[in-house]
Amino acid sequence: MKLSREEKSWILYDCGNSAYSIAITTALFPIVFGMFKDTNSMDLGYFNSLASILIAVLSPVLGTIADYKDKKKRFFIFFALLGIIATFSFAFISPDSGQWQLLILLYVLSAIGFAGANIFYDSFLVDVTSDERMDKVSTSGFAYGYISSVIPFAISLVVILFMGMDKAIGYQIGFMITALWWGLLTIPMVKDVHQRYFIEPEPKPVVNSFKRLGKTFLQIKNYKVVFVFLIAYFFYIDGVDTIIKMVVPYATSVLGDDAFNTFTLLGILLIIQIIAFPCALLYGNLAKKYSARPLIIVGILTYIISCVAAFFISSLWHIFILGALIGSAQGGIQALSRSYYGKIIPKEKATEFFGFYNIFGKFAAIMGPFLMALTTTLTGNAKFSILSIIPLFIIGLIIFLTLPKEKKFDAEAIG
Repeated sequence: MKLSREEKSWILYDCGNSAYSIAITTALFPIVFGMFKDTNSMDLGYFNSLASILIAVLSPVLGTIADYKDKKKRFFIFFALLGIIATFSFAFISPDSGQWQLLILLYVLSAIGFAGANIFYDSFLVDVTSDERMDKVSTSGFAYGYISSVIPFAISLVVILFMGMDKAIGYQIGFMITALWWGLLTIPMVKDVHQRYFIEPEPKPVVNSFKRLGKTFLQIKNYKVVFVFLIAYFFYIDGVDTIIKMVVPYATSVLGDDAFNTFTLLGILLIIQIIAFPCALLYGNLAKKYSARPLIIVGILTYIISCVAAFFISSLWHIFILGALIGSAQGGIQALSRSYYGKIIPKEKATEFFGFYNIFGKFAAIMGPFLMALTTTLTGNAKFSILSIIPLFIIGLIIFLTLPKEKKFDAEAIG
């Protein structure tokens, strides 16, 4: 399948913001946060939940306003810049300063920028491609995002190793590299991607946006497939996001965080990104043949098995095997969830509906990190925390199994 210029530029943004996902959400930031006195890397679960609450509250309102003509890209640019600037600013706060509160504030702002930009980025999927190409384009975004994020992350690891694993300066340079990479790969998206589906401007757009939001919220239960999917998504994507955010805090808490283990762990995460690349593309190709629904089910089952296996880890090589298993499903389940949803919503209200998609996703992301942090606090053993998110996958799977195959969308999705 040959990609159009718009599709390529849309995918390039995934290549840019994926650097944030691996370096900030998953790998480097949790390590630096743990360098501050009186902090525990597992406490990031609470702050991840706070950021998720804030973006969940903003998502539907922003999405509704952005459905007006020429608004979507403006909101996208604002939030992308917020995330990029906040990420770059991490570099200027050293653990020696003891200002972990300022670092957390910037972290929450960066998370809001990252997640906020993704509301509009995800909704642009319906503008850049057709329903027939949506699974392939969406999985390509995640796949190339994984493989391209290896470049800035690998450069950062070399710098960290050269500067010293126990020195913050290498990680701070890594933050700069991440922000610059994200910013550069945002440029094609800004230049080439345009809003095709929209609502015409009208008087009092903010007031009318809230009215439309309320009307849609009251009526969304009438969108049968959309409503059921969002409930299922609420549960299983919580588990996915939790593992992405908490894998390093969990591994270091269980295995220890000496310099050798830390560098090896980061190296393993780099390899996992490479493994995730062909697996995400494979999910896209298989979805073309079998549809997205059975592939999402496979992804959920893979995560359940991974959580059970994670309870028994005792060495870094276990992390590698476990990470490869998670990496095989991570891009596929995220990408196909996005494209599955994109097919069942009204295109002219795409940003509004993706606002709801994000509010369900972000409110869900509150539970998992909080459950892991709370379980660790109550039991005094981080190992038990991974078991606390298994019910989220199981509930999500049970609800998702009630959804129809894509062939039935025309009859059931919008009414």
